[in-house]
Amino acid sequence: MRFWDFYALLLSAAVVNAENEGYRKFRNQHIIGEMSVNRCSAVIRSRHITKTGSNECKETNTFIVSPPNPVIAVCEDRGTSYGTMTRSVNPFHVIRCTLRNQQGRYPNCEYRGYASTRYIAVNCEGRLPVHYDGDIVLIDS
Repeated sequence: MRFWDFYALLLSAAVVNAENEGYRKFRNQHIIGEMSVNRCSAVIRSRHITKTGSNECKETNTFIVSPPNPVIAVCEDRGTSYGTMTRSVNPFHVIRCTLRNQQGRYPNCEYRGYASTRYIAVNCEGRLPVHYDGDIVLIDS
């Protein structure tokens, strides 16, 4: 494949991604390039992550510590059927953020983070991930 063909392919993929609201929400809530367990509260606050349609704090939120493309690949050729979801064939580093102040309201949500390595399970639409199920196969902690 020539460079310009490859560049056009990447550009068209970026356009498709930009048009998918479900994927944009998934990416905001679950994909991050770098993160440590002590950054849960700050990241969730900066991304305005709350329970859908409210200012209530989410009980848990899981971040997949990865660039977007390996996560997208789970919906393309790097995943296998897992009930109604698609499970990754390779494990990912994830950080699960659990709410510490149960009555908190955004932006005063405080979280504790836990790191692990897991196969991820996602719901795919149009070859893009739109929903994450964080409670699956644990590799190590």
